[in-house]
Amino acid sequence: MLRTSSVRVLHEGDRDSVQALLDADPVGNVFVSSRLRSAGIDSGRLGAELWGYIEGGRIAALCYSGANLVPVNAGPDAIRQFSEHARWQGRRCSSIVGPVDAVADLWSRLSPAWGPARVIREHQPVMEISRSPAVGADPLVRRVRPSEIGILLPACVAMFTEEVGVPPDSGDGGFLYRARIEELVRTGRAFARIEGGRIVFKAEIGAVTEHACQVQGVWVHPELRGQGHSVTGMAAVVQYALAEIAPRVTLYVNDYNAPARAAYRSVGFREVGAVRSVLF
Repeated sequence: MLRTSSVRVLHEGDRDSVQALLDADPVGNVFVSSRLRSAGIDSGRLGAELWGYIEGGRIAALCYSGANLVPVNAGPDAIRQFSEHARWQGRRCSSIVGPVDAVADLWSRLSPAWGPARVIREHQPVMEISRSPAVGADPLVRRVRPSEIGILLPACVAMFTEEVGVPPDSGDGGFLYRARIEELVRTGRAFARIEGGRIVFKAEIGAVTEHACQVQGVWVHPELRGQGHSVTGMAAVVQYALAEIAPRVTLYVNDYNAPARAAYRSVGFREVGAVRSVLF
C-alpha cells in the first residue's frame, strides 16, 4: 500500500504555525527564524525550501533546506521522514547543522547516499548572553564603513578558510560571499577594530530576530592573538547588539577551541545547548 508522505513544502499560509514552533526556542532557532523574517516562507523568495513534518494534522517539526540543512524540533519520526525527502531530492546543501541528536540521526540515514562528509563537528556549544558584558569593551571596535570593505573582506576570507577548511570564494570567484559581507556592512552588522589599514579584531552579526541575534566570524589577526583582543572586542559587539539589535546575543563555537570558549565566558556568555555540523 502506498503511504502518503508526512512531509510537505510549507508556504506563507503556514506562517503562524511555523512562527510558534520557532519561537519555542528563539536562541536555538535564530538562523531559520532570521531567514524567514527577512525573506518569507515561499521558496521563490526564500531561495530555499521549508519542509514541515505533519503529525495529527499540525506542523510538528521543520527542516530548512537551502545552503544549510537545518532540522527544527525534529524527533526520530520527523527525522526519518526528512531524511527520506532529502535522499529523494538529492544533496543541495553544503552543510547540515542543528541539535546534536537530530543531526546525528539525520546523517546516519543520509550518509549511505550522501557520504562521505568532509568534516564532522560533533559537539559545538551554543552560548548566550543577555546582560551587559562582565568586562570592559574595546572602545576602538566600531561598525565597519562601506569604504572599508576592501580591508574587511580579506579578514573574512581568512577566518572562513581557517574555520571551515575551504575558502569561501572557490566556487564563483567570491561574488556571493562578497555580496553577503557588503550586506552585513550596509546593515550595520559588521564590527571591527582597524589599525593602520588592517583588521585587529572583527565579528559580524549574521542572524537577527526580535528575540535574539547570532554572532559569527569572530577573528583576531594571527600576529595579535593572545593579547585579549577577542575578549574586549566581543564585549564591544555585545554592547552594540544588546543596545541596538536584539535582547539576547548567541553564538556557537567548536568544543576543541578552548581559548575562544574561555574568552566568551570571560565576557559573560554561558553555555545553553550544543549543535552538530556536517560539512561537505
